Order: sequence, then C-alpha cells, then structure tokens
Amino acid sequence: MVKSFPSSGASSTLTDDAERNKLLAEMAEQSTDMISRHTPDDWRFIYVSPAVTHLLGYQVEEIIGVSAYDLYHPDDVEDFKRRSPSVSYERGLYTHSYRFRRKDGRYTWLESTSRSIRHPDTGELKEILVVSRDASRRIETEQANHRLARVLECTSDLVVFVTPEQRISHLNEAARQTLSLESAKLEQLQLASLLVPSSFERLIQQGFPAVTSGQVWTQELEMQGPNNTAIPVLLELLAHRAFQGQLEYFSLVARDLTEAKQAQAELKRYQTEINHASRLITMGELASSLAHELNQPLTAIVNYARGLQRRFAGREQLTWREIEVPLEKMASTAMRAGNIIHRMMDFTRKQEPQKCSINLSDVVDDLIEFCAENADKHHVKVENHIHNAALNLWVDRIQLEQILLNLMMNGIEACSHQGNADDRVRLVQITAQEQSDKRVEIKVTDQGSGLSTALPEQVFEQFFTTKPKGLGMGLAISRSLVESNGGELIASNNHTGGACFCFTLALAPT
Repeated sequence: MVKSFPSSGASSTLTDDAERNKLLAEMAEQSTDMISRHTPDDWRFIYVSPAVTHLLGYQVEEIIGVSAYDLYHPDDVEDFKRRSPSVSYERGLYTHSYRFRRKDGRYTWLESTSRSIRHPDTGELKEILVVSRDASRRIETEQANHRLARVLECTSDLVVFVTPEQRISHLNEAARQTLSLESAKLEQLQLASLLVPSSFERLIQQGFPAVTSGQVWTQELEMQGPNNTAIPVLLELLAHRAFQGQLEYFSLVARDLTEAKQAQAELKRYQTEINHASRLITMGELASSLAHELNQPLTAIVNYARGLQRRFAGREQLTWREIEVPLEKMASTAMRAGNIIHRMMDFTRKQEPQKCSINLSDVVDDLIEFCAENADKHHVKVENHIHNAALNLWVDRIQLEQILLNLMMNGIEACSHQGNADDRVRLVQITAQEQSDKRVEIKVTDQGSGLSTALPEQVFEQFFTTKPKGLGMGLAISRSLVESNGGELIASNNHTGGACFCFTLALAPT
C-alpha cells in the first residue's frame, strides 16, 4: 500500500489556516465584543467569548448549551424570528438590536451582527456566527430622540428648522397645517416664503445677528398664512452649533397668537362695554342733580320770556335797546344748558380711546362743576388744589373723566356717610404732582370714614361695595383704566382721617 503525503504547498496552507484560526481565537478571547457560535435550529450557544461576563454577567460555562431564544426579551424574539424590519440584511449579514436577559434578571440592549456558516461542498447550514456589543447608550439616545421627535410633531407650536442658507430643512405637523404646506416639498421652500415681508426683514436684520452671537431672540411677528393672510405669532429663534462649534442650523418655534389676539380684542370690547355701562350708571346716580342743574337755566329762560311778554304785551313797535339785555341773558343761559347736555353726551358716548394732550386742571374744574349740585346736597365741597395749571396729561379725555369722576363721587358719598351733626362742610380735594419719570401723580382725598385697615385692596374688587345701592364697579373700573394707561391706582388712609386714592398717568410730550 502506497501512502501519499501532502505536498509542501498543502502543508503550508494547513499551517496558515491553523495560524489564522489561532489568531482569530486569540482576538475573540480578547475582544470587548461578545463573539458566539450557535446551532442553526434553536440558536444554542456552542461557543462564547469571555466578553459575555462583562456584557451579561454569565460565566462562559454557564451559557454554553443555552438557547438564545430563552434569553431574548419576549417582545423582541418574534421580531427576530420573523425577520421584521428591525432586522437589517446586507451582503449575507444580519444586524439587529434587541433586549437580552442578564444573569441578574435585568435586560440590556445588544446589537448583533450574525452570519450563516455553511459546508463548503454541500451548502448545508452548520452554525451561526454572531458578534454582539452593548447598544444601551445608543438605544437610549435613539429613544430619547424619538420621544423628542414625537413631542415636536405633536406640539401645537409651529417648529421650523432652517439651514444657514435660509432653506427650510424641517417643518413639524403644526407648521404644515397652519401654513397650508402639507403638500409642499422642503427642498423648494425658503424661509422668506414663510413670513410676511416686514417680519422677514426684522428676522434678518435683528434675529439672526442676535442668535449667531449666542443670544435668544423672541419677538411677535407675522407668518404667511393661507390665502395671503397674516398669522400673528410669538416667535423664538435659536442657533444650533455642532461639537466643533460651527453653525449647523437654526430653529424657529412659533406660537400661534390668533386666538389670543381675538380673545384680547373680545376682552377689550367687553371692557369698553362695561366702562360705557359704568358711565351710564354714573349718569343715573347724578340724574336728579343734573335735572336740577338743567332746570335752573330752563326756568331762567322761561322767566326772561314771560318778563318780555308781560312788559311788551300789546306794543306794536320795540327798540333793540329794550330787548337786548333780556335776549342776551336768555341766549347765554340756553348755552349753559346746552353745555350741560353736551358734557353728558360726551361722557356717555361709546367710542374708541384716543390719547391726546389734556389739561388736567381744566378737566378737574369741569367735573367739579358737573357734580357740584350732588356735592352741595351732601354738604360736601370739591376743591381743585392743582397748583400747576399748565399740567398736561397724555390720555384719553373720556377715560380721564371717568377715573376722576368715579373717585370724586366715591369721596362725596364717603363724606356724606359721616353725617352732618356738626353742620360742617366736608372736603374732597384733588392734587397733582409731576414726577421725575415723566409721569404725574394725582391724588383724590376725602374726609370720610376711611378704608378698612384689614383689607384696603378689597375696595378694588368687582362687585365689592359698602353702599346700600352700590354696584361695586366704579373703583374696579377706575383701576382698570389707570392700568390700561400704564399707571397704577392705590388706596390708603389719611393720617388726619378719610381716604386717599392715588394714581399715576403719563405726562404729555412737549
């Protein structure tokens, strides 16, 4: 029998294969990745590298013979068996991420790349070679990004990502719907098309320079809505940089203010209606006094007319000298009655506030005359103690009159509640002092019983009143009007008795 020996070339090949296998075994033993071999049917471990201890806590001998399926998380094993989209395939390699049970019972995320090992001659599947690594941080990062992405898509705020070249790179669902861009292609969108021209100019000239220098820029702007409408938004612009510091992209987060603006307009309309109703109520409270005030000139006119009638009855000719004085008196008295009516009409007229330069002392004098009859009836005297007669305010005249009249009427009624046992005329005084911040401090003081020391702010609450027939709206409306003009109205007690209402308004520009 003749024995055959391998040639030197074959011997060299076997030596190379042995050396390569030895080298691969050494690499597997030292690798931080877990390298394992599995049976093709039930994926039992037939080999695993020492990295299994670091990754999963098992000793090598503890896991040999165990089916990998038994260690998969129940929610992940079926995905792998069915080769779901979570399992990618490329050039004979399967890659997928899954949760695998550690020795302590907890699950950790692994990413594995597996390859089938087949018999070179028959093609029979012999085993599966798998390289696995810890994917916990990557998966946690991906999950966090996924949660942020879902928040981004679910938020009602409009979110837009913009490249440094001002090209739109992303729009969330709210932005697409609000701006009617559901079918738009991102590569065709430029930032300029999303904003009205004036807002885009502000963004370019102010916003981008601010955020590029590290600031956060927030402004009310208008975005371009469907059918060429303008959508008011509160827009926040941010610049985002890569790890190396270079500018990567900008983000615009815009909150649609349409409903808020509508609500503000509606609230303003309601406030206007309430203010108007308050003025009508004030007129109602002054009705008897105004009737008396009108009755005086009307009675005088009637008396002048009857005097002329009696004096010149039966005469066919009259001289101007004889009737000049009575007619002039009738005309001036009628003018006074007309002024009273016009003042009532102006005060109760419903109109939009119009700020202008108003002389404070003149308004106070007019209001003192306006409520003089009511003050006399309660044995109260209202006095103008404004020393600077040229003090002008920048305010709507009707609003100023409503503020002052409410406070003056409040003071008159507070004085009347003190009674008149000593037959003393009580005072309501109006003073004003110019402040250093281009504002004027105005005080209305009375000699009434003063405010409750426990809850002085309660007098400004709507519907709070100490009057038997009061509605509790006057002071609340006065404070609202003062605040709408950028001032504040506060109440306090005088050290000499009575109350003091102090408020500030803007000085008229010179």
